[in-house]
Amino acid sequence: MKIARIETFLVPPRWLFCRIETDDGVVGWGEPVVEGRAEVVRAAVDVLAEQLLGKDPLRIEDHWQVGTKGGFYRGGPVLSSAVAGLDQALWDIAGKTYGAPVHALLGGPVRERVRVYAWVGGDEPAELTDQIAAQVEAGFTAVKMNAAGATSPITTPAETAAVVARVAAAREVLGPDRDVAVDFHGRFTAAGARRALAELAPLHPLFVEEPVLPEHNHLLPGLVTASAVPLATGERLYSRGDFLPALTAGIAVAQPDLSHAGGISEVHRIAALADTFGAQLAPHCPLGPIALAASLQIAFATPNFLIQEQSRGIHYNKDADLLSYLADPEPFRFVAGHARRNDAPGLGITLDEAAVRAADRGGHAWRNPVWRHPDGSFAEW
Repeated sequence: MKIARIETFLVPPRWLFCRIETDDGVVGWGEPVVEGRAEVVRAAVDVLAEQLLGKDPLRIEDHWQVGTKGGFYRGGPVLSSAVAGLDQALWDIAGKTYGAPVHALLGGPVRERVRVYAWVGGDEPAELTDQIAAQVEAGFTAVKMNAAGATSPITTPAETAAVVARVAAAREVLGPDRDVAVDFHGRFTAAGARRALAELAPLHPLFVEEPVLPEHNHLLPGLVTASAVPLATGERLYSRGDFLPALTAGIAVAQPDLSHAGGISEVHRIAALADTFGAQLAPHCPLGPIALAASLQIAFATPNFLIQEQSRGIHYNKDADLLSYLADPEPFRFVAGHARRNDAPGLGITLDEAAVRAADRGGHAWRNPVWRHPDGSFAEW
C-alpha cells in the first residue's frame, strides 16, 4: 500500500482539511491549520507531501520524524500544524486498515466516556448568565469563558473587578457541582494575572488558561507559587520540548492542540510527559470535526486526561459549524456533558466529501482581530 494522493481543502469558517488516499483506495482525513494563517499551512502541507507520495502510509512514526526533523530549520506553528494534520490522516488510514479505532492502536481505552465543555461568551454578566444557563440545560457540566477583552498592561481596579464579577456570575448559575474554566488568553501581564488570580481563587475555577503569553512562560513558576488556582497552558506550544519548561514550572493542566502540536503522535507523548509531572491533559480544540475526532482518540487512551474542548456553537463558526461537514453527526452527540466511546475504525467519523469539496471552492480568508489600547498601541487579542 502506497500513498497516491494528498489534497487540502480550505473550508469555512476558518479550517483547513487534508485528505490522503492510498493506491488501494483507503482514505484518511486530517486538519492541519493555524487559525488566521490557513493558506500558509496549506503551502507547508504541499511541501511535506513531496516526502510522502509513493511511501507506505503505515510508517507513521518514520513520516513524523522526517516531517519534523528532515529540514535543518525545525519547529514553529506552521510546520508543526502541517505535520499534525498529515499525522492525523495517517492514523486514520492505519485504523481503517487494521479495522480498529485509533485509541485501540494507542494501547486501548481507559474510559468509557469523555467529559467535554462548552465555550460561552458575552462581555456583560447578564448575557453570560443566559448563555451558561442554556449550556446547563443542554447537559454540560463545565463551561469555559474569557476573562476579559483588551487588558491594560497593569490592570486597573475596575478591570480586575469586572473579571471577578463575570466569573462570580458564572459560578452562581453553575452552582458548586459544575465547573467554570477561565481563559486569560495571554492578555494579562504576570502582575495583572497575579492580581486577578488572587481574587478568583474563592470562586474555584477548574483552571485558568494562558495566564501569560507563551513567550513569558519563564514567569509561570512565580504565578504557580503565588496562586491556589490550577494554571493551564499549551495551545501555543508545539512539542514536548516546548511543554517541558511549563510542566517544570508546575502547571496543573497541559493543553496541546491536536492540529498544532504535531498531531496524534506528539500529543500522545506530551500526555505521557505531563503525567510524570502529575499534570492533567485538556486538549485545546476550538476547531473542526477532524481535530475533535483526533482529540477524542487521545482522550480515550490517556490516563491523565481531564476534559475536552469542542467548538459547537462557538462564536467563530459563522458560515459552518462542527457538524456541517459530517455525513453522520452521531459521534459528536454529547450526553450529560460527555462524548461516548466510539469504536468505529480510524478517527471514527465519516466526512461528507461532496460538502467539503463544494466549500473549498468558496474557501475563506479568516483573520484574527487586531486590537488596540485607547492610546492607539497594539493590544493582545
